[in-house]
Amino acid sequence: MGALVLACGKDAGYAQSPALADRDEVELHRVPARPGKDDVDHLVKGLDGRRLVVVGDDADLAAVTLRLLRKELLKDVTVGFVPTAADSTVASLWDLPLDAGRAVDIALTGDPDPVPLIRDDSGGVLVGRGVIGPVRGMAYCDETVVLRGQASRITVSPDPDRAGLLVQVTKRALMVKRTTAAQGRACQIGCVPAIVRLDGVPHPRPVTKWTWYRNSDDLRLARGLL
Repeated sequence: MGALVLACGKDAGYAQSPALADRDEVELHRVPARPGKDDVDHLVKGLDGRRLVVVGDDADLAAVTLRLLRKELLKDVTVGFVPTAADSTVASLWDLPLDAGRAVDIALTGDPDPVPLIRDDSGGVLVGRGVIGPVRGMAYCDETVVLRGQASRITVSPDPDRAGLLVQVTKRALMVKRTTAAQGRACQIGCVPAIVRLDGVPHPRPVTKWTWYRNSDDLRLARGLL
């Protein structure tokens, strides 16, 4: 059926790579880093059954996924991801290759695998890792208290076991670092002003409350083995 490929930001030049440019039935577009409504919506409107491939980092994938969510296309579109950052959390979570040629093969032809998509109460989505901290306050994973007091950070990511999301709370006592984990469908945090980072991108202002929760529709991520 072919594919629409969005090469994002500084990685837009990747669109000229033979790994993509020489493929049949591939439509290539260069878009800004973390593309928005004006960059994406008119393109995904014309997918016509094709898959959508994002070349970029986790934040670029999150930005494009948000547009699919807004256009109510998550159920219908297979999304391929070619990670260009060696530290991609998405690649690590879902065993996607970092080798460019192999990543392109999986993105274009791998079977779709529904994986949890995380939303937040500020209208965004999380595809890799969200971090808040240092943080002092209360945090819950579903009905379980995961923090009462202070922590170096709270990390949230899609749960590789498909339960929803994975919450990790890291505390330091003297020279010892201790991390506890919980799985659930939602994480709610109330705290003194703290910084949130979403797929590596800082939220524009400190927050005193934050919620992450599993979206009702999963992300159809191309990751089937060839």
